[in-house]
Amino acid sequence: MANTALLVMDVQRDVVAIADDGSGYLPRLRGAIDGARAAGIPVIYVVMGLRPGDPEVSPRNRTMANLVRAGLLIQGTPGAEIHHEVAPRQGDIVVTKRRGSAFSGSDLDLVLRARDIDSLVLTGIATSAVVLSTLWHALDLDFGLTVLADACLDTDPEVHRMLTEKLFPQWADVLAVEDWLKAIAPQ
Repeated sequence: MANTALLVMDVQRDVVAIADDGSGYLPRLRGAIDGARAAGIPVIYVVMGLRPGDPEVSPRNRTMANLVRAGLLIQGTPGAEIHHEVAPRQGDIVVTKRRGSAFSGSDLDLVLRARDIDSLVLTGIATSAVVLSTLWHALDLDFGLTVLADACLDTDPEVHRMLTEKLFPQWADVLAVEDWLKAIAPQ
């Protein structure tokens, strides 16, 4: 696990308010974060951060234009903050992205390469957005991949199920948080 990092993606107040279904998502994610720290695995937070005035948003990009219209994920606003239940600690890295993938418009690849990280464990909201986009991007960059299915969340449970049970296993190990924690527990 020495070359592995846990990515906690888009778990921001605005996003949690839209997607959290009351199923215990944040405590499960907190368990994964705490387990990673205990195993010496770096925790890297990835957040969507749009600049005030939205200079990076094209009206042709429906998803981004909808975020802007809704006033969501604007840097410096309370809604763009990482949710307090899973907030970073001293030493954790926070990367700001400008699009769906954790790599798009960010310095994530630079951070990972500088730390010689070659395997990623993906978590976040939404499964059909940041997790899917990041998985594809990381796959093209030759990272080893694990997805923690129950540390991902989507507004559409059926889409989440289809991705984590049918699509993601073609390219990544897909595990429950509990099984991953057992695998990384110090012996």
